Amino acid sequence: MTEKKTKYIFVTGGVVSSLGKGLAASSIGCLLEARGMTVQMMKLDPYINVDPGTMSPFQHGEVFVTDDGAETDLDLGHYERFTHAKLSQANNWTSGRIYQSVINKERRGEYLGKTIQVIPHITDEIKAAVRTVADMHKPDILIVEIGGTVGDIESLPFMEAIRQMGNEEGRNNAIFIHVTLVPFIAAAGELKTKPTQHSVRELREIGISPDILLCRSDRPLPSDLRKKIGLFCNVQENAVISALDVPSIYEVPLAFHEQALDELIVNNLHMKEMFPSVDLKRWRELVSTIKDPTGGNVKIAIVGKYVELEDSYKSLREALTHAGVANNLRVNVTWIESENLMKDDYENELQDFDAILVPGGFGKRGIGGMLRAIKYARKSGTPYFGICLGMQTACIEFARNVCGLRDADSTEFNEETPFPVIFKLRDLVDVEELGGTMRLGEWVCSLKADTLAREVYRGAAEIGERHRHRFEFNPEFKETLEREGLVFSGVSPDGKFVEMVELPRSMHPFFIACQFHPEYKSKPLDAHPLFTAFVAAAWNNRMKSENLEHDVSRELGVESQDRAEVETGEY
Repeated sequence: MTEKKTKYIFVTGGVVSSLGKGLAASSIGCLLEARGMTVQMMKLDPYINVDPGTMSPFQHGEVFVTDDGAETDLDLGHYERFTHAKLSQANNWTSGRIYQSVINKERRGEYLGKTIQVIPHITDEIKAAVRTVADMHKPDILIVEIGGTVGDIESLPFMEAIRQMGNEEGRNNAIFIHVTLVPFIAAAGELKTKPTQHSVRELREIGISPDILLCRSDRPLPSDLRKKIGLFCNVQENAVISALDVPSIYEVPLAFHEQALDELIVNNLHMKEMFPSVDLKRWRELVSTIKDPTGGNVKIAIVGKYVELEDSYKSLREALTHAGVANNLRVNVTWIESENLMKDDYENELQDFDAILVPGGFGKRGIGGMLRAIKYARKSGTPYFGICLGMQTACIEFARNVCGLRDADSTEFNEETPFPVIFKLRDLVDVEELGGTMRLGEWVCSLKADTLAREVYRGAAEIGERHRHRFEFNPEFKETLEREGLVFSGVSPDGKFVEMVELPRSMHPFFIACQFHPEYKSKPLDAHPLFTAFVAAAWNNRMKSENLEHDVSRELGVESQDRAEVETGEY
């Protein structure tokens, strides 16, 4: 029996960055899985950083963490959400990692004294990284996205490597898909094809001829324009795909399918006979619910440190969308910069929300605002969900305002605090390096019986969740906080780490926080249970508030204002 051979799809981008190569690659993976194929995905990033772990979230966006503890590009989050691919450190390589690997080999003498060059040594290392993933998983298709844009100096070794792979694998085993821009020039009232033509020309000068073009635009490409692009770029007209802006990212696979992108791919790779049809029923239902949920809507405040760039919380935002689908609700999110809650009337900023979430982050900035948001949620009975830093600040707030430890703090924010409720991981006390030194990846958490956490996880005694943190709860204060009512509902099996805290239902309808990042494991067709429960709690709070408003108005003999009218100021 002949061993199954993996085929390759290389996705590149041109003209400008942020064209959505990651979403395009993910959507292709989604479509091919819907045909019954097994899919794996990779991201090759040209920047010199070894990984994005130490990069600013304002510059790079979210750092996505895999089960094995790799800090990776946010596009790997899209890959896992759109496909069933299990990703690891092997699925994300940067120039820094590639060069580091080659230099380490040179230091060990593995090149037998040869002069180390970009070609063949760097390009061979890149190809080896790609083929390693293919050999590990043996998927039908391996989709490889090249970060950056064609023409970047940094990306040239990667472009050369995939050019070589295209030749080595053969015409029917590797194809190239290029994402490019077709801008609309308002002054001329026209879509312009020149940026795409120039981008493809630059790609061809490297030695890569794209098989399919995904043309980003804000309006459909007319037939004559597609014909023109095909003529000048040497691709078939039906291979010029209009990649339109869509309201939801989950519509992208359907939009591509309508233009027969998956059909093009299986024909080009000679896989049509093995995978003749596609089943997108569940995906269509997903999109339908996202666009028009019939259950209603909830308003959730996210009080964070990096709200100026939503990509800093990409997985978090998507997890809330997934939870909305699971509850048949539209989740309306308002991003609140935590520093803005330091004014006297901060409660007015929070009172119209059905629930409050405090996400992860690092550093002292904005902590005061987070503590105020948590205090408001705790005292008002507003559903609260804290993630990573959101758990640490919940413990600090409880220690200060319930337990009377007025100066309680984290040593991250105040090294001289007399009550270090949160302190640096004991395993990192003498570690000064920042990159890759946190508690990373999936760790087991044991859940306490008869708790909200146990209920949310459907009775499971143990769970596995992904972590990314440098500080932890100080066990010296556990008894003090427990005495005042805080429940430590999740701990590591050895009891060393506090993983989850909550307030009992007798004290609060829904108050829960976790040290890990559940958003990394949420999928559109399989929402994470913590987010699902949180959105359900927000809805219950909304119903309670509306019923209370109705009861009060009836007692007073006046008509109740519609909540939407109150929110918009229309009477």
